[in-house]
Amino acid sequence: MRYIAESPQNQAIRMPFLPRRPNAASRLVILLAAVAAASGARAADAPPERTLGTVEVESSVDRPIGVADSANQGTVTAKQLENRPRPRTGDLLEAVPGVVVTQHSSDGKANQYFARGFNLDHGTDFRTTVLGMPVNMPSHAHGQGYSDLNFLIPELISTIQYKKGTYYAEEGDFSAAGAAAFDYVRSLDRGIFSLEAGSNQYRRLVLANSHAAGAGTLLYGLEAVGHNGPWEVPENYRRFNGFLSWNIRAGSDELRVAAMRLQSSWTATDQVARRAITSGLVGRFGSLDPTDGGDTARSSLSADWTRRYADGALRANAYLVRSRLNLFSNFTYFDRDPVNGDQFNQAEQRTLGGLNLDRSWAHKLGRFASETTLGLQLRQDRLAPVALYTTVARQRLATTREDRVVESSAGVFASNTTRWTNWFRTTAGVRNDYYRFKVDSSNPADSGNVGASITSPKFSAIFTPIERMELYLNWGQGFHSNDARGVTSGVDPSTPLVRATGREAGMRMDGLVRGLQTTLSVWELDLASELVFVGDAGTTQASRPSHRRGIEFGNAWRFAPGWMADLDLAWSRARFKDNDPAGPFIPGAVDRTASLGLTGESGRWSGGLRLRHVSGRALVEDNSVRSASSTLVNAKLGYAVDRNVKLTLELLNLMNRQASDIDYFYESRLRNEAASVPDIHTHPNEPRAIRVGMVMRF
Repeated sequence: MRYIAESPQNQAIRMPFLPRRPNAASRLVILLAAVAAASGARAADAPPERTLGTVEVESSVDRPIGVADSANQGTVTAKQLENRPRPRTGDLLEAVPGVVVTQHSSDGKANQYFARGFNLDHGTDFRTTVLGMPVNMPSHAHGQGYSDLNFLIPELISTIQYKKGTYYAEEGDFSAAGAAAFDYVRSLDRGIFSLEAGSNQYRRLVLANSHAAGAGTLLYGLEAVGHNGPWEVPENYRRFNGFLSWNIRAGSDELRVAAMRLQSSWTATDQVARRAITSGLVGRFGSLDPTDGGDTARSSLSADWTRRYADGALRANAYLVRSRLNLFSNFTYFDRDPVNGDQFNQAEQRTLGGLNLDRSWAHKLGRFASETTLGLQLRQDRLAPVALYTTVARQRLATTREDRVVESSAGVFASNTTRWTNWFRTTAGVRNDYYRFKVDSSNPADSGNVGASITSPKFSAIFTPIERMELYLNWGQGFHSNDARGVTSGVDPSTPLVRATGREAGMRMDGLVRGLQTTLSVWELDLASELVFVGDAGTTQASRPSHRRGIEFGNAWRFAPGWMADLDLAWSRARFKDNDPAGPFIPGAVDRTASLGLTGESGRWSGGLRLRHVSGRALVEDNSVRSASSTLVNAKLGYAVDRNVKLTLELLNLMNRQASDIDYFYESRLRNEAASVPDIHTHPNEPRAIRVGMVMRF
């Protein structure tokens, strides 16, 4: 963890980079400057303080006692990520205890996520942000809350701040199971040039550095990735990422303006009917439609600004995102169309803009020390269009539906933390969210304009019976939004906003055994309507109410200088609450996960070893069909040739275990079949792979 302590200096922010006619970036900066000028309190009002130098304190383990509001809130640092083996970019989220990341298609798509008894599909009910920008996409062409993290450059990540549960007033849509916020470094001590190559024509290049630019620091990063994978139809995955930011600190103010770009394309091997593999029609890594795949792009411009006061801080974050997706999938083969096949194209073009603003004050509540935060979050998504087409070999045959969607939301929240005694504090909060769904559909019956609001109270009580122990009691309500196209549907419309209610009791111990931090929690979560995956449509739809409960046990042990071991265990039980005769089990809900890791450095050597276990799970509501469990081991080894050059070796799926990344159960029809057949459809994990790399610092 890195802490920066520097006293305020009342200097004006100079912006020599602004052109005579402002472009999009400069207009964003001007907007934030105007917010600063309009602020009721000014940093100049703070009492003068003696200027101190910058103090940096680094730790590889988060120390949240006295700060966290629950046992499942914490921070993952760059140091913790450095030696973790990482098959895919999305696997960064596995650094969050209890989160499992897989894939049911190509690496170009958003990953499959599991947490707290949820099969989160591509992100539903787990909120993710990067530099303050929301990643989850509502009313997405491929599924509600779609969260694609492939635009991240891992070498530039500074922290991942995570929370689980519904207890945090600042977290809104999609956060019922949890939330993770990624932040980037503002500068690099030395440049990075990294080359990697490995099995199945894997290759990756990264170039990053920072330089003084005017009164601030310019940081850039470039990433290029290619991979064919073990698939019989080569994946031909190509990805390019670019990042550019300018950061300035002037007295009590800090401003960062950042631009990001992703572009990728791929051929996909989606999940395959198990009977096609057992009959020898295709191999384990075969495809039943070799033309599946897609391409995507994402561009963003964001700015975040912080002004520090004697009593707190004012923070503003504004962003503009443009994205597109063309995705071609065939999950049922020849079920609906025995002649042309069932391939379909999900496509969208999206413009997303928003503003986050909050002000925090440290003050007295009577004679008690207290801190209050007020916040505003605005967001609008414009999709023109979001569409579904029938296709053959990526050629469109007909339009199933084509919609233009405008989804707007405004959320306000307030949170107060008060320390009543030296051993007891509370955090109480409330947020209110208003949504407006506007759909102009190719089917006039599905067009409409719907508004909805929801209020979500929160409360946490934190006890510190001894110096290195905290006990937590948490309760809160949250929500997820449903797809706008379902909300305005002419037949059986969905509830716009779905309430989630969570409860938790937890404990955290830090240092009772030298270097060991332990957390234990027992939790429950009720959801008024589940989001479930629909295989033949490749999307999610609103379903039945549900109840989840579970236990989580986490440990991080720094048992020697430079060495850390961690163990995270999670048990959960997920059931539908109603009495539907189909059964009470929630398909895809994982009962147990375990993660065991070891990372360290000794002299020139460094490395990490990770074991991840995922239990079997019900694939249908009556639990008559289940997927098997899986246990995978990944390893990474590094050797520093000198101060500037490091060699790395990664062994992925070290034991070469055969398992499934994902299993679904639904009906499909192969070309030679007369009717549809219910079957397990599986996407295998990748076999053992070796990757070697060289990192040069300059």
